[in-house]
Amino acid sequence: MITRTKDGEFQHVLDIISGRRARASQAVNDEVLLCAWEVGGFVSQRIKDGGWGSKIVTELSEYLRTQNPTLKGYGRSNIYNMVALYENYSSREFEIYAAKYNLNRQTASIVQPEAGQTTTTEIVQPLAGQFEQSPAVDMPSFLNLTTLTNHTEILNRCKSMEEQVFYVIYSWKERLNKLELRRCIKTDTFSALAKKKILSKGMITVYPNSPVLFKDEIFVDFLGLPQKHSEKRLKTGILDNMKTFILELGKEDFVFIDKEYPINVGGSVFKIDLLFFHRVLQCLVAIELKAGDFKPKDIGQLEFYLEALDRDAKKTNENPSIGILLCRSANRSIVEYAMSRSMSPTMVAEYKRKLVPKEVLQKTLDELGDFFLT
Repeated sequence: MITRTKDGEFQHVLDIISGRRARASQAVNDEVLLCAWEVGGFVSQRIKDGGWGSKIVTELSEYLRTQNPTLKGYGRSNIYNMVALYENYSSREFEIYAAKYNLNRQTASIVQPEAGQTTTTEIVQPLAGQFEQSPAVDMPSFLNLTTLTNHTEILNRCKSMEEQVFYVIYSWKERLNKLELRRCIKTDTFSALAKKKILSKGMITVYPNSPVLFKDEIFVDFLGLPQKHSEKRLKTGILDNMKTFILELGKEDFVFIDKEYPINVGGSVFKIDLLFFHRVLQCLVAIELKAGDFKPKDIGQLEFYLEALDRDAKKTNENPSIGILLCRSANRSIVEYAMSRSMSPTMVAEYKRKLVPKEVLQKTLDELGDFFLT
C-alpha cells in the first residue's frame, strides 16, 4: 500500500517525466519545422532565380531518396509544401499580421525554461567545404504553435491569411491532430466562431468572451441522422460519439459529466439531457436537446435548469452555469425576441445533419486574435 507521502513523491517523479517528455517532443517539432523552413526557403530562392523548375525539384527528391533511403517526407509534393510554408509566412501579408497581433518573427521555442534555468542558443556551423545559404527570412516562432503536418493541412485547405492564422492558433489551443484539424476546417469553425451570434444579456454580461468560445451551429453528420428522427435517437447518437461531439463543441474546453443529470426541485425530479464542465470559464454547461424547431417556451425550461444547478450543484469556486439549447432549426427573430430580457447565461444553437460546402469568408481576426493569443 502506497502511503500519502510516497504517493506525492511518486507523482513528483511522474511530473518530471511528463514535463521532460513534453519538452523533448516540442524540441523535435521545432527542429522539424526549422528544417522544412530552410529547405523551403532554399528551393524557393532557386525557383525565383530561374535556376530550378519542377523537373529539378523532382530530381532533388530522387537524389535525397537514393542518398538516404531511410529519409522520409521529402517527396516532390512535400518539398513544394515546404516552399509554400516559407513563402506564405515570409510574405508581406503575414508581416502585417505579425505586427498587428505581436507574432514574433524571430526563431524561438514556445516552451519556456524552468525557474532557475538559463537559456542558450546553439549555433551550428557548416562543415568545411559545405555550401551555405540560409533563407532570407528567419522562421517566425509563431509556426512552433503546431506541427508541420497541421501547417500543410492549413495551407492546402485555407486560402485567406485570416483563416490560416486562426487555424494555427486554434490547433494549438485545442491540441488538434491532423484529422481533428481537417474536420474543424471542413465544418468551418473559423466562420462559426467569428460570426455574430444571438446571446442572452446574461451571457454577454457574465461571460463577455462567450462569442468566441461557443458556436451556434454544430455539425452532427457523424450521427447519420435521417430527415425525421427523435430526440432519443439524437441523444443516443451523441452519447455513442461523444469524442467527436466534444470536438465540435471545443476539444480542450468541455468535459462531459453526465447524461440525463437529475435535479430535485420541490419533490419532483427533472433531468438535464447533457451536462458538461467548461474548463476555461470554470462553470457547468447544461445542453438541452430538441429534435424540432426552437420554441420560446424552451428558454424558460433551460433557465429553470440553470437556477437549479446554481442553487444545488454548483460549487462555491465555480461561476454561474450556462445553458445551451441545441435544436434542429431556429428562426433568428424568434430567438432574439425570446432571449431579449433573459438575464441567465443562455444561447440557442442549431445542429446540422450534413456538412455544407464551406465558403471562405474574408474577415479579420479582430474578434478572435486577442482572445486566443492570451
